[in-house]
Amino acid sequence: MARQTDPVCRLCRREGMKLFLKGHRCYSPKCPIEKRANPPGQHGDRRRGRTSDFRPYLREKQKVRRIYSVGERQFRGYFKLASKSKGVTGEALLRILERRLDNAVFRLGFASSRPEARQLVRHGHFNVNGRRVDIPSFLVRVGEVIAVREKSRALPLFKERAAEAESRTVPEWLTRDLTAMQGTVSRLPERENVDLAIQERLIVEFYSR
Repeated sequence: MARQTDPVCRLCRREGMKLFLKGHRCYSPKCPIEKRANPPGQHGDRRRGRTSDFRPYLREKQKVRRIYSVGERQFRGYFKLASKSKGVTGEALLRILERRLDNAVFRLGFASSRPEARQLVRHGHFNVNGRRVDIPSFLVRVGEVIAVREKSRALPLFKERAAEAESRTVPEWLTRDLTAMQGTVSRLPERENVDLAIQERLIVEFYSR
């Protein structure tokens, strides 16, 4: 996805919910959406006339793209891959997004947000099955071990994240060893493991129209 240079809190206000793009700030009283729930823009982006029937589908797609920091072209590719999978297309799409390496790093508690996880992966701080991987969109598979590289473990950032991770729960499809600063993909993620207010049906209808 192209680098986001605009204030990310505006994205949360646009979608009307917390997208958890700023890490600790999202859980603090400083979160702008707690004080200004209206959409960004002059006069709260008030729209005249009737809202388009197309808008809910677009907004849901944009919301999920922003949560996982995925560009439109890549997101469309994920949808095509999900549509060829067995089962419900919307659920398959969410499973693919959850398997992204940057998301897995965030879920394991080694980063405070998905954008931070994306940056850490790009800087080469993680190994997958003992090999360095610096591609945030890398899709992890069952049995693979995601570990903070040995040289990176001594960095103050990862010591801080390890202390914070003790209070964060890990989804059932992952297992974590904080002592070794690593996690294992024990199984593929399921729909119930996605703890976000997402209506994937609207995304399927958006691309199927």
